[in-house]
Amino acid sequence: MVNIDWRLRRLGQTAFTAWAVITLSFVIVRMMPGNPMGAMIQQLERRGMDPARARQLVELRLSIDPTKPIPQAYVDYMINMAQGNLGQSVYYQESVVDIIAQSLPWTLFVLSWATFISFFIGISVGALMAYWEGGKLDVGLTSWAILMGSIPFYVLAIMLLIFMSYRWGWFPTGGKQPTGVEPGLTWPFIAGVIRHAALPVLSMIVASGVASLGMRGNAIRVLGEDYLRVARLRGLSDVTISTQYVARNAILPMYTTLLIGIGEMFGGSIVLEQVFQYRGIGWYMLSATYQRDYALMMGGFVVITLAVVTTLLIADLTYGYLDPRARGQESESY
Repeated sequence: MVNIDWRLRRLGQTAFTAWAVITLSFVIVRMMPGNPMGAMIQQLERRGMDPARARQLVELRLSIDPTKPIPQAYVDYMINMAQGNLGQSVYYQESVVDIIAQSLPWTLFVLSWATFISFFIGISVGALMAYWEGGKLDVGLTSWAILMGSIPFYVLAIMLLIFMSYRWGWFPTGGKQPTGVEPGLTWPFIAGVIRHAALPVLSMIVASGVASLGMRGNAIRVLGEDYLRVARLRGLSDVTISTQYVARNAILPMYTTLLIGIGEMFGGSIVLEQVFQYRGIGWYMLSATYQRDYALMMGGFVVITLAVVTTLLIADLTYGYLDPRARGQESESY
């Protein structure tokens, strides 16, 4: 009963957080200078459409009337969102749901590879740093991790783009899939997709020094525990101690860091995809901001908000299964 009550509390907190962020995003977007509705009407008028027809079309495609007071417009938008209607992009002439469905998999492709590769490298490097604590390898790798972790990933992205794309021509300068190749499960298409995603993934991997430093600190803490001395006295081999005791207990706290990192990368994808002209959801969000595409802006905010709060909820609910000690502490706190 205590565990069920605890989970319900977490679900309630997550739902409230998602609602609060979406509400705040709605208010901020509505209060942006430049009158999004006016900008959309001007775009349609420049294409030769009658002003009255342009206004009617904008109201229809936004699923709300932007001239309504914010509270009333907010209620209309939340009702439509609950029904799966996020409006229609005036600039791209497509449903926001369709744009998100087309672009989100490409963003997830880059973020998943970048997250898990950087996490695996961080764990491996951090374990080496802890094993040779105070040695030349530890000092060198720690310095490198601090340096890379302090440089914004988008700065590294620009440097990689300049040298590896424009100067050396090793990778494409932009886009997300090869041109002139029929999409499908064929090697030319798959290889082209990998080449287009390589630099965005690499820029995130190189800039992630936090994982290795976190693993190093956890491993050093575990190495000083009393149960490791008992394990050595029992005659267990170094391999058994390092895999069954040190690695397992040092990795556990990194699990939460992994899921939190996934949520943070969704926000970073907006800048990264703009640098590489990689048309994922981040690229469309920034484009919608420039074009004052109200519906597409809000659709992107909703997706990123739900992605972040969902990853945090998963981390919160599942960590107790990985580490029973945390489950016991949570039960006692309630």
